[in-house]
Amino acid sequence: MENNPLGFALQAIKTEQFATFEKNHSAKKEVSLTTDIEFKINTENKQVGVYTTFSFDQSKKVFIKIQVSCHFEISLDTWNSLLSENKIIFPHTFITHLAVLTIGTARGVLHSKTEGTEFNKYILPTLDISKMFTKDVEFILEK
Repeated sequence: MENNPLGFALQAIKTEQFATFEKNHSAKKEVSLTTDIEFKINTENKQVGVYTTFSFDQSKKVFIKIQVSCHFEISLDTWNSLLSENKIIFPHTFITHLAVLTIGTARGVLHSKTEGTEFNKYILPTLDISKMFTKDVEFILEK
C-alpha cells in the first residue's frame, strides 16, 4: 500500500474560529501554545476534514485562538481501497500529509488575520507531525 499514491484533492478551506483578546496579552509574559488536531469523515461525499485548533495563551488566559479546517475529497478508487468491512483505515503517512497541509494553511490564515496588528509576531511554529501520528487512523462506518 505504501508505494501506491492515494488520490485526493483539496475541496475547501474554512476559518472555523478566530478571535484575539487584547486584555489577556502582555508583551512581558511567557507565551504558551496549545495544539489540537481532529479528523472527521463524510462518507457520502468521500471526504476527510482536518480541523486544527491553536490557542496562544499567557498565564492560562487565551489571547489568540484560531481553528482552520481543510476538507479533502478522496478519490473513489482510494476510498474503496481503504475500506475494510465496517471501517475505513487511513495510513498514518497519509493522515500526516493532510495534517501538514492543514497546519500550513492555518499558519497563513493566522498571518492574514493578524497582519498589521501587534499579534502578527505570533507565528505557528513548524511541528514534527510524524511523531503525532504513528498509527493508522480508522473510522467505524455506520450502516
